[in-house]
Parts: sequence; C-alpha cells; structure tokens
Amino acid sequence: MSTQHLVLSSDIHGPWSDTSERIYFGMGCFWGAEKKLWAIPGVVTTAVGYMGGLTEDPNYPLVCTGSTGHAEIVLVVYEPSEVNFYDLLKVFWENHDPTQGNRQGGDIGTQYRSAVYWTTNEQTELVNLTKSAYEKVLVQSGLDPITTEIANVEGKVFWYAEDYHQQYLIKNPNGYDCHANTGYPLPAYEDVVS
Repeated sequence: MSTQHLVLSSDIHGPWSDTSERIYFGMGCFWGAEKKLWAIPGVVTTAVGYMGGLTEDPNYPLVCTGSTGHAEIVLVVYEPSEVNFYDLLKVFWENHDPTQGNRQGGDIGTQYRSAVYWTTNEQTELVNLTKSAYEKVLVQSGLDPITTEIANVEGKVFWYAEDYHQQYLIKNPNGYDCHANTGYPLPAYEDVVS
C-alpha cells in the first residue's frame, strides 16, 4: 500500500508530530469527504478507512454488505496551532446531512452513517457543543434531530481502506462525489461556545 498522501505529501500512516491531533469523521461516502477535509489549511494528512464495526480487518466489499457494522471514515491529522478544531467541525457538519441515520442521500447502509470518533476531551466538548447548536438550527428549520454517532476512539480500530480509495478524487477527478447536506450553516464559533 502507498503511504504518501498525493496532495499533502505526508505519510498517511505516520508518525506525525507530537503536537498533532487526530479526529475521525464519518460523512457518508469517504471519497468526497476526504477531499473536503484535506483542503483545510493546518491539516497534516487524511486517510480513508473503516471504523465502528465488529469484524477484524474489513474490506470494502464486506463493509458494503452492511454485515460488519463499520462506517466509512476519514482520519484527519491536524496541527491545533494552525487550524481551529471548530473549522474542521464546520466542514464536517455542513458537508453531509447528519439527520439521515444510516444513509446519505441515495447512499443507503450503515457504512454511510454520520459519526465522529474523538481522541481528546477538548474535542468531545466542542463536538457536543456544535452538535447542540446545529441541531437547534436544523430542528427549527423543520428537519429531524441529529443522528450522528459520537464516541471516544478508545477501543475502536481504524482499518485503512484499500489503496485505490486513498485520495480517490485525485486519482479519479470525475469520480463520484455525492454528499447530501442540509444547506444550513453551523452557527459561528462565538455563538456555539457562549
């Protein structure tokens, strides 16, 4: 498997700097999600994989059966001194529909569920604050409550997806990049934390 990120020229397996942090996002199909996240200044690397299921060493065809319980996930490694975690969450919440349960638009199945697996207490605090603020906006606009799975990464394994999935939309510029979204913005940072 190739380890160099085709856009960021970093190693998708690490090691990364001691100051970097990791977050794992499930936003439906991981191809377009990864592209949105690698474009954020301060992101060191991204990789796509499977997480949140029970099967050891899952592969794409198996995950697509829905029998493993895994979600399609984007690993994001970032430098907190270079990017505000809120900015990552803004891209996460606004670029998929977190109210749809096990689907995103026409993509149906557990692998397309909305998920955040956090690695620090600071992350979980802001994840939950942004979820509450965004859910209020969505419900007031007539949408359903947020169904996003929010959990500590502890005890969960990130299984790297097959090489052809990594930075898929650089390899396939006209490839599938469908993301449902609500069309509503996340409230400003100051409003979220006040």
